[in-house]
Amino acid sequence: MKAYIDRWQAVAEIEQMEAASASIDFRWQQLNAVVGLAIGLGILQADPSEREGYLLWGEIKNRAAGNYPKP
Repeated sequence: MKAYIDRWQAVAEIEQMEAASASIDFRWQQLNAVVGLAIGLGILQADPSEREGYLLWGEIKNRAAGNYPKP
C-alpha cells in the first residue's frame, strides 16, 4: 500500500512541476478551453460586451508578437 501511495505522490509532484513551468500561452489556451466548454454546456452564458475585450486582447497579443496590421 505504501508503494502505491508513494507512486501517486510522485505523480502529483511531477504534475505540479509541469503546471509551474507551463507557459502563459498554454495556460491561456487551457483557460479558453474551460470557458468554451462551460459556454457549450450552458453553465456560463457568453456576454456580448466581452467581445470587445477579446478583440482588444487579440490585438495586444498580435502586436506583442510583432504582427502589425498592414496599412
